[in-house]
Amino acid sequence: MPLFNSQDILVVGAGALGLCAAAELARRGHGVTVVDPGGRNASAVAAGMIAPAMESAVDDLPPDQAELLRRGRDLWPAFAQATDVALDRDPAEWRGEDAAGMAARLAALGFRRDFDPVRNRVTTDEDWKVDPSQALAALSHGVRRIEARAESLWFEEGGLRLETTAGPIRGDQVVLATGAAAPLAGLPEEVERLLKLVTPIRGQIGLVQERLTDRVLRGPGAYVAPMGAGSVIGATMEPGERSLVPDPERCARMLEAAWAVLGETPRPLRIDWRAGVRGTTPDGLPMAGSVGRGLYLAVGPRRNGWLLGPLVAATVADEIEGRPSKEPALAPRRFARVS
Repeated sequence: MPLFNSQDILVVGAGALGLCAAAELARRGHGVTVVDPGGRNASAVAAGMIAPAMESAVDDLPPDQAELLRRGRDLWPAFAQATDVALDRDPAEWRGEDAAGMAARLAALGFRRDFDPVRNRVTTDEDWKVDPSQALAALSHGVRRIEARAESLWFEEGGLRLETTAGPIRGDQVVLATGAAAPLAGLPEEVERLLKLVTPIRGQIGLVQERLTDRVLRGPGAYVAPMGAGSVIGATMEPGERSLVPDPERCARMLEAAWAVLGETPRPLRIDWRAGVRGTTPDGLPMAGSVGRGLYLAVGPRRNGWLLGPLVAATVADEIEGRPSKEPALAPRRFARVS
């Protein structure tokens, strides 16, 4: 097989974190090659939520983590403009019996909110979204792509050698954005151990051709959001699950909750149910940054891959350029010291 000699930074993985990192590096003037087998990944099986407010309130995050999500959100306007990603900044709404509790949690975390106790609704303008299909396509512009599966990574004099199903590729630096996949062969033991800390979470969504809502609506058990000319219903969070086959029973429960969020009587819908597997670290925050010898991680964002994409990208790019990380909470070294 041929050897691709690349002076580029190699990014392994074309999900939200991988492509955000590739786009950020490219716009800083670096040559970037993305290696990915293609097909539908977990970032495509998503609603594209950029939602620090309600994600923080739903998960009852501590203030420091909520603030980190907010910082990630704040990078999106400039990042979207630079990469031609369409950013939807319409307000999001929570509906249901826990509206008062949601309003209280948002207030405690310092997020703007408007609570309507009569209709049990909370609205915030702090949560936005992207369309994953449009965003993935936009982030790929200007980035070299090699459609192949990475199999192993080896350190050589003067660089790194990535073995793939399309042949070996040599690069100066490598960013691993491999989600919850098994570690590549050839990695240092400590890097392999860090990657094994990333565990799978399956998420299921349903794509509907009908436009059910013009803004993100959330409530107990489900959300409904606009998606292109239609809508998306989501989403489950199933730790430890890797199957990409949708579960009819869980999807049925999610659909029932979605009708309650909409406040409508259930009716027949044509729904394309999909499942994707994302990765999470033990503390729910991604690992982003150097693990030594020209190797960097961008993995484990739980369900906040789209929200944290630009923040992870900037963190990785800064370290590649020799700058200290602005987000030590994301450093892989928080789990173990890597030489």
